[in-house]
Amino acid sequence: MDIIKVFGNNLRKYRTEKGLSQEEFAEKCGMHRTYISAIECYRRSISLENVQRIADALAIETFLLFKES
Repeated sequence: MDIIKVFGNNLRKYRTEKGLSQEEFAEKCGMHRTYISAIECYRRSISLENVQRIADALAIETFLLFKES
């Protein structure tokens, strides 16, 4: 299990299910679009604080971002 890929894939899945572009989502959680893109492309590891901000912005339980499909 590559946790960075699982997280990036789940972020993209939940973001697109909500119909949000990377830019819209980044604004919603107070981050930069390129940061969201880097997470979704597996180029960034992120802090637990940012994991929680992302989950809150998606209105999902945090553990869902780490759940392998």
